Amino acid sequence: MEDSSPSFSRMSIPSPSPTGDIAFAFLSILLEGAPFILLGALISGVIDAWLPSGAMDRLLPKRALPAVLVSGLLGIIFPVCECAIVPVIRRLVQKGLPLGCAMTYMLAAPIVNPIVALSTWTAFQGRDPLLMMLSRTGLGYVIAVLAGVVISRFAASAVLKDSVLAKISKPVPAAALSDETIARAPTDHGKKFVQAMRTAQRDFLDVALYFVVGVAIASILKTQVFYRPALQDGMALVAGNHWIAAPVLMAMAFILSLCSTTDAFIIAADNLFPAVAKLAFLVFGPMFDLKLLFLYSTVLKPRAVLLLGIFLFLAVYGAGFAMEAWWPWLKNLTWLKS
Repeated sequence: MEDSSPSFSRMSIPSPSPTGDIAFAFLSILLEGAPFILLGALISGVIDAWLPSGAMDRLLPKRALPAVLVSGLLGIIFPVCECAIVPVIRRLVQKGLPLGCAMTYMLAAPIVNPIVALSTWTAFQGRDPLLMMLSRTGLGYVIAVLAGVVISRFAASAVLKDSVLAKISKPVPAAALSDETIARAPTDHGKKFVQAMRTAQRDFLDVALYFVVGVAIASILKTQVFYRPALQDGMALVAGNHWIAAPVLMAMAFILSLCSTTDAFIIAADNLFPAVAKLAFLVFGPMFDLKLLFLYSTVLKPRAVLLLGIFLFLAVYGAGFAMEAWWPWLKNLTWLKS
């Protein structure tokens, strides 16, 4: 008796669908980043409801430069990725955090935190993991501090959007922020919880709109432009040119819009590009990628976003050349060898 059941050998496999590729890339980036935006919105709500205006000034040094230096290290204590940091920064600025400190924390936190350091060290096992981890953390911190120092020279009205400026709270006298005064102040936690949730809802919807637009553009570029065969064939030629290897990987980081906790696993598998170019990828991406371009637009004016992107690109590019000169010497240090 002949078997009438369909045979797998007779079944035709459908050709890849460009539309399906875009949808898959869109969902992968969206699902990776959306939970962190929600987390950032919830933290923003808690800050709005429970953090007194000007309280951050008590935690930071009084002088501008030490305050910026400390702000770059806050990611060690409050580790958040680049998707979560934007709504948090917006709320902290409105609560009185100095602009230079806020920008330093925003840029450094996705890199200078234990989770990202561990993922980088794990991804580069067998490829100088300690050197790559320390270089990424240190370079990210230095560039974030430089950006914070530069931005602190500008007036807030030249950097922040009017909608953010309008909600900045006036500083509260130091006497009013004493621990004893706060302890005696009556607090209705139920009302504050409702306030926190309403703030989180507004911030999530506001930021998520820009995030979805950025993800949509990134997914189209990622699937329909960046991975074209002709472009891939040119990668081998580009990787051998130390003048353009780092900028190409920085452009790749901008388009792919990877999370800082996972990007090291993607670039570590590459066997073409040199380590310094990979370092540029790992530092530039968490500070300025396509989705962040739209997220930053919820806080910063368009001109400020553009100038920030140019500054970060030039800073990482210049640092890459400096690191390239030192890299062979660093690899020979006994305590940095894997």
